[in-house]
Amino acid sequence: MRLRAETGSRANAMWGRTGRRANALWGRSGRSGLILTLTALALVVPLAAGASGRGPNVGTGTFVSPELLAQANQHPGEKIHVIVQSTGGVDDAAVKAANVGQLHRRLSLIGAVAVDMPAARLNALAKNPGLTITADAPVKLSGTVSSSNQMWPYESGVAKMWGTASAPAPQAPTIAVVDSGIQSNRPDFDSGARVVGQVTMTNLTPNSPGDGRGHGTFVAGIAAGSAAGYAGAAPNAGILSIDVMDDSGQARTSDVIAACDYILANKSKFNIRVANFSLHSSAKNHFYNDPLDNAVEKLWFNGIFVVAAAGNYGNATGPSGVLYAPGNDPFVMTVGAVDLGGKLAVGDDATAPWSAYGYTEDGFAKPELSAPGRYMVGPVPTTSTLAVQKADHIVSPGYIELSGTSFATPVVAGTAADLLARHPSWTPDQVKGALMVTAKPVPHAPALAAGVGQLNAGRASDYSKTPPNGNAPLTRYVSSSNGTMSFDAASWNDAVRASASWASASWADASWGDASWSSASWADASWNAASWADASWADASWADASWADMSVEDAAEGDASAPAPVMDASTSAELQADPDLALPPAQVLADPFVADSALATPAPAPVTATP
Repeated sequence: MRLRAETGSRANAMWGRTGRRANALWGRSGRSGLILTLTALALVVPLAAGASGRGPNVGTGTFVSPELLAQANQHPGEKIHVIVQSTGGVDDAAVKAANVGQLHRRLSLIGAVAVDMPAARLNALAKNPGLTITADAPVKLSGTVSSSNQMWPYESGVAKMWGTASAPAPQAPTIAVVDSGIQSNRPDFDSGARVVGQVTMTNLTPNSPGDGRGHGTFVAGIAAGSAAGYAGAAPNAGILSIDVMDDSGQARTSDVIAACDYILANKSKFNIRVANFSLHSSAKNHFYNDPLDNAVEKLWFNGIFVVAAAGNYGNATGPSGVLYAPGNDPFVMTVGAVDLGGKLAVGDDATAPWSAYGYTEDGFAKPELSAPGRYMVGPVPTTSTLAVQKADHIVSPGYIELSGTSFATPVVAGTAADLLARHPSWTPDQVKGALMVTAKPVPHAPALAAGVGQLNAGRASDYSKTPPNGNAPLTRYVSSSNGTMSFDAASWNDAVRASASWASASWADASWGDASWSSASWADASWNAASWADASWADASWADASWADMSVEDAAEGDASAPAPVMDASTSAELQADPDLALPPAQVLADPFVADSALATPAPAPVTATP
């Protein structure tokens, strides 16, 4: 991820309009990065030390994000945007915040309010007990840059689940796409027939009707497109579009949380079983303190499979960590990006060099799974800012080639919808388990970079057993109060302090025995006690210049336009030779990208009459 300050007088997403040059989080630029680092460091160290290795605010006191507090003290005259969670619920949060600022949005899903307030009032707000106060930070898209008889649907196995006119696939449930909106009246979405709703949550401007950015249309096309030549993973799924982004790809965290609230409230109405988040927050938090993590967990605990992008701030030299919500949440399925190479077989597959991976601030290995995400081709509104900025990536009118974990994520989201169409009783934990246990290797991936491996949707669709619980180590810490499920962070922290190997036994269950990856090695690597207890809370890098600069769209910036991997005669033959990927004969004949290849049954050899 490349970070830079935006120039001009454009307002930012967290600090209010000041008429002066501003950055995304902390107001006017020009302040010393060293002062910022030292101030935040001074605040973080006592918190980490006082928590006995547990991280700040696991108990009952009020927690304020150290970066937020440091910057508020440095810029008391600025207007800030914060999310205030209360142990007493949304009404208590509203009452306690009423005297310090203006209520922007009630976030009932997580017992919180979003508040616009003078920075100078933050210390007064923090004197109230039972609060967790974090930045209403800018949320960024997790990918853009640069694939049409594409190989990815076939190598990932999703093509096997498409069905045919004579044998249609079972109806997939609705996928909620939380993004920049979609252009609904396209062949990709049956001219809008499969779009069950379009909801706008963002108040940022400019925000054009439909999809002024173009990112959401592309994501929805990969997840559930149905246009000839551009089919997505689940081409008969319903699509709920929730617009949380402006035309530049920026959002407020509170708007993304409000989208989660809307999804849960309308789950039954629209049959929503999957939610796609190809975006991430710009603020680092422990997952149990982060309001966006809290919100997506509410979806998960209520039967909605959440898929999140790992992010594109990785590099080829080693792990970057996965540091931002919601991809840092241990419950959700976090997805990295695979470069398929030019062959259908996995022998030349590798993780994309910019795909983020490694441990979260809380020691969880991420991503759990990878999917094709490099050189993907999908729909884009021709007038969108993305289409204009990436004009050299346009492959045909209304279609663009892009790369990023943003676009690996909807491959998995669509696959999850396909699996739920075939196994409607599966829980999110079981969908996650089925995807993990059937994954296939990524031969050229560094340790942890691809999670347990890459998506094998064909094998997952044929999985006939009860899937293992993909979150088995954490399930015991999920509790219910008054019918509301939540994660008990205090109990989890106590268990971790008592036994650094708390996760291993849960992965030893015999139900993981069919996995192509080693369940023993995953048990050893999936959680790292050192990462949980080390100096990450006191390290200056936790509050470095990335907090002070506006970040551009989280893009795979080094990728130039390149030929996308395609199906040809040899790769089509490989497809049919693989039982996990092979298409039914009727589908072979109906598929224009394989019907003309060597897949067709060869004509019988001519018979020569015996003289």
